[in-house]
Amino acid sequence: MSRGSNSHSPFVLGFGAIERSFPRSVRPNSDGYPPYNIERVPGDGAAPARLRVIIAVAGFTADQLEVVEQQEQIVIRGRQTEERERSHLHRGIATRQFQRVFLLGEAMQVAHASLDRGLLSVELTPRASKPD
Repeated sequence: MSRGSNSHSPFVLGFGAIERSFPRSVRPNSDGYPPYNIERVPGDGAAPARLRVIIAVAGFTADQLEVVEQQEQIVIRGRQTEERERSHLHRGIATRQFQRVFLLGEAMQVAHASLDRGLLSVELTPRASKPD
């Protein structure tokens, strides 16, 4: 039985050559909440290529979101509490906590995160190489 390429694993980001790396085990969020995209953003001469993780976080404010880089991984958490009791005729927008974890290669770091129109965008860039 052959093993497929690891390049389709969205939980492994920025390893030397992403397609050639072997992912460590990650326990994915099984229900798919919140949905996300991962984009490769090409470099422009002065700036190297980078990665962007975009997570749909409708209803969350910046202070209810946390992006932490720890032990070669990014942990993204959302904690939302309902301010008042409401009577819904239909409830399709979730108001629940979440956590998404993505593994980072040693050469990648979180550059910055921003929240715009319900989308949390986390920019990942190569670490500056240390002088010898």
